[in-house]
Amino acid sequence: MMQDANSLLHADKKPRCTWPGSDPLYLAYHDEEWGVPERDDRALYEKLILDGFQAGLSWITILRKREAFRAAFDRFEPEKIARYDASKVAALMQDAGIVRNRAKIESAVVSAQAWLKIQEGEGFANYLWNFFDGRSVQNMYRSSSEVPAQTALSVRMSKDLKSKGFNFCGPTIVYAFCQATGMVNDHLTTCWRHAECAAHSA
Repeated sequence: MMQDANSLLHADKKPRCTWPGSDPLYLAYHDEEWGVPERDDRALYEKLILDGFQAGLSWITILRKREAFRAAFDRFEPEKIARYDASKVAALMQDAGIVRNRAKIESAVVSAQAWLKIQEGEGFANYLWNFFDGRSVQNMYRSSSEVPAQTALSVRMSKDLKSKGFNFCGPTIVYAFCQATGMVNDHLTTCWRHAECAAHSA
């Protein structure tokens, strides 16, 4: 595997962003999910909650636990999570397959309740994508050092989400969420997925 400052070239001869390294699970996530525009209301809730659980941890840690999270949290159906009570939270705190952080678990519950209110109105996907006028931002970064940790827009989104009852959604978490869900295309221009994700957004 060849490496330069801006991309990794793997055995399949495809240059990629540097962050997934050579971990097969991380590579699959990079190649198949990250940066693809997501417009499903439930899937967007799941991704936002998992990004919140990532706070203070690495994303690969969450990725390795994702199926356990899905099993524990009723496949991230907000309608079910919004009804979780203290006994359910206590049970989740005993589940070794997930990140056992009470504040984050309770945040998933109140965030589900906030999701329901938005869903009853304009819909969660529409609410989020309206920050981008419905279209992905196509960034043209050539080096990972150019990619920001947050932007003015992620600050605004974070503030608005918090005003609606969401937690663990600071500007950095929100920007990572926007990258993951294709609201911004932050694959490096040297990465083969940049053009692929741009095509998905057209």
